[in-house]
Amino acid sequence: MKAKLTLTVKSSIIESAKRKARNRGISLSRMFEEIFETEGMPGIKTEQQRAAERLLKRLSAAESIPDMNDKELIKAHVKRKFA
Repeated sequence: MKAKLTLTVKSSIIESAKRKARNRGISLSRMFEEIFETEGMPGIKTEQQRAAERLLKRLSAAESIPDMNDKELIKAHVKRKFA
């Protein structure tokens, strides 16, 4: 059974949501349903959470550095500094 729902939202958010739904070729109501029907209902992420995810992706794709002991690190640093 479907029921009407009234939300109070900033007009800029409404326009953005309508645009997104239009681009996906679905109604705003259907887009709202899809968001909350998904399994696990992913929570709304803050900018910090999205930044952390991007950082983790970049770190996982980055090349790992070789393990070196302190003496090797000091030698490498001195070599770079005075070479």
